Amino acid sequence: MGVPTFLRGLIILFAAVLCAPAAYAEDGYDLWLRYRPVEAQAQARYQPLATALVAGTPSPTLDAAQAELTRGLAGLLGATPPVASAVREGAVVFGTPKSSAVVAGLKLPLEKAGPEGYLIRSVRIDGARATVIAANSDIGVLYGAFAYLRLIQTRQPIDALDIASAPKVALRMLNHWDNLDRTVERGYSGQSIWDWHKLPDWKDPRYTDYARANASLGINATTLNNVNANALSLTPMYLEKAAALADVFRPYGIKVYLTARFSAPIEIGGLKTADPLDPQVRAWWKAKADEIYRYIPDFGGFTVKANSEGQPGPQDYKRTHADGANMMAEVLAPHGGEVIWRAFVYSHEQPDDRAKQAYDEFVPLDGKFASNVIVQVKNGAIDFQPREPFHPLFGATPKTPLAMEFQITKEYLGFATHLAYLGTMYEETLTADTWRRGKGSTVAKVIDGSLFGQKRTGMVGVANIGTDRNWSGSDFDQANWYVFGRMAWDPYLSARDIADEWARQTFSNDAAFLKPTVDMMMGSREAVVDYMTPLGLHHLMARSHHYGPGPWVAGGERADWTSVYYHRADKGGIGFDRTPTGSGATRQYAPQVAAVFEDLKRIDEKDLLWFHHLPWDYRARSGRTLWDELVVRYTGGVADVTAMRNTWAGLTPYVDSERHAQVGAFLAIQEKEAQWWRDASIAYFQTFSERPLPAGYAPPPKPLSYYEALSFPEAPGI
Repeated sequence: MGVPTFLRGLIILFAAVLCAPAAYAEDGYDLWLRYRPVEAQAQARYQPLATALVAGTPSPTLDAAQAELTRGLAGLLGATPPVASAVREGAVVFGTPKSSAVVAGLKLPLEKAGPEGYLIRSVRIDGARATVIAANSDIGVLYGAFAYLRLIQTRQPIDALDIASAPKVALRMLNHWDNLDRTVERGYSGQSIWDWHKLPDWKDPRYTDYARANASLGINATTLNNVNANALSLTPMYLEKAAALADVFRPYGIKVYLTARFSAPIEIGGLKTADPLDPQVRAWWKAKADEIYRYIPDFGGFTVKANSEGQPGPQDYKRTHADGANMMAEVLAPHGGEVIWRAFVYSHEQPDDRAKQAYDEFVPLDGKFASNVIVQVKNGAIDFQPREPFHPLFGATPKTPLAMEFQITKEYLGFATHLAYLGTMYEETLTADTWRRGKGSTVAKVIDGSLFGQKRTGMVGVANIGTDRNWSGSDFDQANWYVFGRMAWDPYLSARDIADEWARQTFSNDAAFLKPTVDMMMGSREAVVDYMTPLGLHHLMARSHHYGPGPWVAGGERADWTSVYYHRADKGGIGFDRTPTGSGATRQYAPQVAAVFEDLKRIDEKDLLWFHHLPWDYRARSGRTLWDELVVRYTGGVADVTAMRNTWAGLTPYVDSERHAQVGAFLAIQEKEAQWWRDASIAYFQTFSERPLPAGYAPPPKPLSYYEALSFPEAPGI
């Protein structure tokens, strides 16, 4: 016997209230889903258009949509919308043609929505004005519900809606670099949110809020464990725990993936080898895959880091990446699973230029991967630097689909205390032109599959989420989670538009707040580039933890783990020659791109020292010498942070005191550390340039020995 409609509505309302966090101060927990009351004038516009909810046949996902609409409209408009059995004036109807007779009767052009997208339309039903949120799938309805609430949160008109939206990328995934002991590699926001010790019996309500936040952006997958994997994650005890999380996430359209340690057959399987061509190894992985799907029937698949930074892989057995990936793909295929094989590789044999290695290893394998393998490529060829040219692999493998890997956590951009909006970085990469099929062959077209007609597509973000109340370590770092999700849905969206959208939902719709805040966000990452790695310099951070400057880092296990390997400063100049006179890395790009990178008259100066080793007296386009230009850039980055502090101080009337105070305190930390970066870098590079600072620029207040002696062995994130 089914639950009566009115009773089901009460249950969903109760669930919406129960899931709502207690009435804490504005501490950032609610993210961009705050649903604070609109202004009286806006309420007068919105309330007549959201008088009731009209649902159809229930499902866990449609119940989540109803709970979200109830929660959101109650918060925004000050009254809980009743659940009606029939359309009335101002009703909001939601569902699929299968779940809702009302939606079916409208005969909407749902082919525009595809399997995950949605339509939001203003319609008339039996003479009554109504809004319909419709999709071909329940998850599309949930995505549409969040989009509808976003319109109200950002004060957009909702009286004449005609919106069709569908994701341009199929796999929209977060990678959690979380360990079983709850430490997080490159994490700066507390412990891992996965409380493995209490799972599966205790499902923290925060897991549901995590799922809500991701569904609001259209993120549909999560890898739970670190790419530097522990094989125990694949044992029954932990599979049961992962299954509990999958149960929480399922109504929100989020599939669970696990990082598979390549040597697991040895470590937990009792075999003597992990050779992917060994029949016993293949049988072990088949049995393991079958076991996982018994725990998690909709398991997404494996993420794999192999033969990189000491991780085991197929090359240990003189096999290729394709051999390893295809072995796993074969056992997942019967279940509909896929392999996400990371291209961040560099072997024990150190090449002449680490930037070339992924291209050299993967381009010869183009077309040799199974159809359910996607190769995951970082945005740049080194490692999530404040700025990198786009990775040369993008566009170079027409027979192999590539997923973009962005880092949302800020391993190299000041951790959680430096304000750096990464939307500009993502946009810079996605709009870069590979020229692989002529002008306009952007990285975005590689990622969405349109350049080569590929159906398996993906965008992956290394998460910045932890147990801090504000989830991300700082309020502005939430924006990086947000912009990743929005660009994963549509890689052609504008970083500025997304910043505006986020700021409206997170803080205020007041124009006096928005313009200075969005301007500050849009310039913030460039400020970090200037005070850390100007003009194409890269990998100048302190060893291992990457906290603070370390351009003097040398020696150790690998040359390409040092700073001196990358900046190559000497008495004659600075920079890494990657032209044909040096490592030749420019030739991994299409000829049209390589020609620009190699030509000092055409290259964008933001990439200058990435590709060229130049004398200290080389003339920049400003007319200054290279040495003077570096000093000006370093100093300008600090000045930009000072300006950000002043901007934020003037926005007190628009932000609650708790969040305003924390952002202000973090900007003060950022200003101090930006100055440290500037002074230490100038002190070090001056030992090579042997030139005075330009007139009016203060010398570092301490000798180089002071900066070199600073040590932070307990810095977070390792």
